[in-house]
Amino acid sequence: MTRAVLHVDMDAFYASVEQHDDPSLAGKPLVVGWEGGRGVVAAASYEVRRFGVRSAMPMRTALRLCPHAVCVRPRMARYQEVSHQVFGVFREVTPLVQGLSLDEAYLDVTASQQLLGGPVDIARRIKARVRELTGLSASVGVAPNKLVAKIASDLDKPDGLTVVSAERVREVLDPLSVRRLPGLGRKTGAKVEEAGIRTFGELRSAPDAVLWPLFGRYAAWMRERASGIDDRPVLAEVEDKSLSAEDTFEEDIGEPRTLQRQLARLADLAASRLRKRGLMAGCIGVKIRRGDFTTFTRQRAVAPPACDGRAIGGVAAELLSRWLAGNPGAKLRLLGVVLTELTPASQLGLFEEPKLSGVDAALDEARARFGSRALRRGSTIE
Repeated sequence: MTRAVLHVDMDAFYASVEQHDDPSLAGKPLVVGWEGGRGVVAAASYEVRRFGVRSAMPMRTALRLCPHAVCVRPRMARYQEVSHQVFGVFREVTPLVQGLSLDEAYLDVTASQQLLGGPVDIARRIKARVRELTGLSASVGVAPNKLVAKIASDLDKPDGLTVVSAERVREVLDPLSVRRLPGLGRKTGAKVEEAGIRTFGELRSAPDAVLWPLFGRYAAWMRERASGIDDRPVLAEVEDKSLSAEDTFEEDIGEPRTLQRQLARLADLAASRLRKRGLMAGCIGVKIRRGDFTTFTRQRAVAPPACDGRAIGGVAAELLSRWLAGNPGAKLRLLGVVLTELTPASQLGLFEEPKLSGVDAALDEARARFGSRALRRGSTIE
């Protein structure tokens, strides 16, 4: 049976929940987030996106672009409640559900086809059931693997259903902008375009002489991604396929510099554990718990996957900075670094073990010989 993977992504999830719960907000340019000079946009409705407003944008920038936007504060408990309903729908059709966030997941429906019909029928069933239970719309990508399914789900938003069969992968991907490649990143994407590579097709067919300066030994791996090649399985037990390091503080901490030092220590510890197991992480996240036990998570895909402490710590620090900017004065009782999308290092790039930085190699050697606290990064010390 042909492999079938769905990527389901709820449309403007937080904003759509607010518009559903308060009909007076329907059709209005809506921003979910904290107002004020340091506030950050948590979600933006499609009406406000027409003005250039996007998630993670400073609130002052969003209101400058759309002065008449309506701002509402996030209600995480409500979003989690709706997310629970949505994921219940996913599990009605397959046990192979890999959640990426409250509003996004991969589903492997290969085996479900015998009972529920083809993957397109299953996708339509999911969309209809989600709307019936929550009143919200979802966009679905149907493809032979996770990478292509994720790209497909974003091609016809909102309320889209995009199907990319194995025979049409290159036909669909080749004309797309390289900026649509998950995990490429804004800065790297700009460098790729500066090198004259603007589409998937150009990236797929570019010679090593062009790709090597951009991606180094991951050039072949990036060419495979541009070709739509992805053998990663849908991991139903996400908790068993992740690695983390977290700490609960004796007293709540509100000073940003102290929090960043604590996070740097945890990122270094998580990266060390990752290397010890011979793994790379394709997604880096932070776990944040306030003094009132309200818990938040933020994550970002990275390409190529990483195992070095500086890269992991840098992404984690940025994620925490953005959260702190949107929650000024918050005091935290717990911080954590969560690494997911784990892949054996020997299966990446040119099929060789990753070369560690001198700092990481020294840390690993010292800790192996003299204990976990024998050597520490300066950024983790008071």
